[in-house]
Amino acid sequence: MSVGEMLAATVPMARTLNLEFQETTPERAVVRLPDQADYHNHVGGPHAGAMFTLAESASGAIVLAAFGDQLGRAVPLAVKAEIGYKKLAMGVVTATATLGRPAAEVVAELDEGLRPEFPVRISLTREDGAETGEMTVVWTLRPNS
Repeated sequence: MSVGEMLAATVPMARTLNLEFQETTPERAVVRLPDQADYHNHVGGPHAGAMFTLAESASGAIVLAAFGDQLGRAVPLAVKAEIGYKKLAMGVVTATATLGRPAAEVVAELDEGLRPEFPVRISLTREDGAETGEMTVVWTLRPNS
């Protein structure tokens, strides 16, 4: 089962929005939000909450891809998120997530008994390639007790 399939199976909101996990590697996650009238805002584009969920889901996908081998000893948790809406999003929106720190550095902190934090940066784009928003989610790997 791929990371995208696992997220779709275990995270009801990802299924609700019909998110499409196109690419999920430790280096990059790409997730699409199809154009769906039920999730539009007052101007006919995707609602801000749907775009937040899209971006957060892309960040979760890259975290699982990068740190899935650590799940036996730590649980990944989102600590905080900040999103900026830059241009009107219409139609299909794609979120592309990248890690803000090398995975090996994060795991080294976990090895030292620390609770590492690391940012994931997400770019939101329309089909024409224009960036409509950007988000940063700070994640942690909380050691199991």
